[in-house]
Amino acid sequence: MSKLSVEQIKTRSKFLAGTIAEELDNDEPSFDADTQQIIKFHGIYQQDDRDVRKERLRAGLDKDYRCMVRASLPGGTISAAQYLVMDELSDRVGNGTLRITTRQGIQYHFTRKGDVRELIRTLNEHLLTTLAGCGDVVRNVMACPAPTPERESAQLVADAKEIARQVKPQSDAYWQLWLDGEKAVSAVAPDEEATADDPEPMLGPTYLPRKFKIGFAWPGDNCVDVFTQDIGIVPHVTDGVVEAYTLVVGGGMGMTHNKASTYPRLADPLCSVTREELLQVVKAIITVQRDYGDREDRKFARMKYLVANWGVERFRAEVESRIGRTLAAPRELDWSQTTDHLGWQPQADGRFTLGVRVANGRIVDSGQVRMRSALRAVAEHHASEVRFTPNQDVLLVGIAADDHDAVEALLREHGVRSVEELPLVARHALACPALPTCGLALAEAERVAPAFIDDVQSRLEAAGLGEESVHLRITGCPNGCARPYATEIGFVGRGSDRYTIYLGGSREGTRINAEFADRVPGGELGKRLEPVFEAYRGERRDADETFGDWCHRHGVEALAERFTPVPVEVG
Repeated sequence: MSKLSVEQIKTRSKFLAGTIAEELDNDEPSFDADTQQIIKFHGIYQQDDRDVRKERLRAGLDKDYRCMVRASLPGGTISAAQYLVMDELSDRVGNGTLRITTRQGIQYHFTRKGDVRELIRTLNEHLLTTLAGCGDVVRNVMACPAPTPERESAQLVADAKEIARQVKPQSDAYWQLWLDGEKAVSAVAPDEEATADDPEPMLGPTYLPRKFKIGFAWPGDNCVDVFTQDIGIVPHVTDGVVEAYTLVVGGGMGMTHNKASTYPRLADPLCSVTREELLQVVKAIITVQRDYGDREDRKFARMKYLVANWGVERFRAEVESRIGRTLAAPRELDWSQTTDHLGWQPQADGRFTLGVRVANGRIVDSGQVRMRSALRAVAEHHASEVRFTPNQDVLLVGIAADDHDAVEALLREHGVRSVEELPLVARHALACPALPTCGLALAEAERVAPAFIDDVQSRLEAAGLGEESVHLRITGCPNGCARPYATEIGFVGRGSDRYTIYLGGSREGTRINAEFADRVPGGELGKRLEPVFEAYRGERRDADETFGDWCHRHGVEALAERFTPVPVEVG
């Protein structure tokens, strides 16, 4: 194991080149410890198959090393042709599945080290990139993907793509390693181009202290969980024209169990800017984090801690000093919904978009539900674009009105349920991959999600709340990739088959939830919630009071005291 800190490894990496080239050409099944930190910037995590780890250890074998490779897709938007390439690659260099992330990207799992170069090269040949898919950089820039007339007019996805282009690493290492020095059009250099003397004019030789997240929300519809971003951007739109953007800063989900000094946090309003000012201010905020973010302890390196420690006023003053002017006050934000964009939606050009639920974001043919084959068929014959949502679902864009019935029939033939057939908990639930691929997972998430979701749904129905749309998110560890702390119910992995239950967040993502019960066995999660559901049914103010709002009004700590089982004495 390397004794160097991550900051030292970045400094010595020669602007992300490191020894990756030499290691790609050797016969070892894995990258060395230092290189594992650098390949993240190229969109790669080294992992191993944890299902066979113990068995291989007993047999005297090394771990079964694999890679997770993540494609960055700003706004979650690609052409149907690009989707078909990504789908085909999953057989050649993956495990036959695509995994939609909660940041609208795509992950390949179980890719061998020897196949990574082919995967990245092929993606770039089709104008896709893995650059900055992981690492201490600006991650995939999110945006509400719905191609409704007013949202397309406001150019949210176009804004996300431009911001992403402007803030990517500029070192030539990515292109030299994977593409023989040829820069793909999908990752062209930004306006502030790198030079031999200054390979990273904005990020610098040590890049950012930790990952950095940016998201564009549509006003009133917080589908991107804008307050969980390092920078959240919300346009103010009149007659399809953006008048200004309000920026919020300092959000983030990760925490560490038993370390109260770490915590999830929602972003604070910072300022409002014009379209002409947006890029300059975003870059200034990034550089404040670059210069002042904690580089000593990675647990505190996210910008949320800098904003919390400084306060918004000091943070704003530092940004203003970098742009040379006073920032306008943030405009008021009003949230009324968190839309999942499922079902049929009309487009401005007379065509239609169909939103399809993808359970846990895993595009796979499994049993009676042949999701992967269905989406491939629609992309081949009916859709012009494919878009991925923050809820891990798929939008099939550009479907002709005359193809409506054919597309619905195709989905039925493949066992894909319509939005009207989905149980409400299943419709909105999120889960991270966790085991067997993620090295940080303490407990299962994706693989147990169907059972957990069904259990919660059945308990709601038993309490007479079957039509209540309660939002549930499940993660295998406290890093919070599925944003479990900004919703009504969060199940967070605590250990082997043990979870912490969080309650009291809002459906709109405007409130952090609180711990209700700790170290609950997976099979007892629904049972622990059953009396809470029954009390909610009988005590809510009216039918419009959501479960999260009711929990918050009563106080989660008080609910925990009220509904904690009394230990049974034995003997």
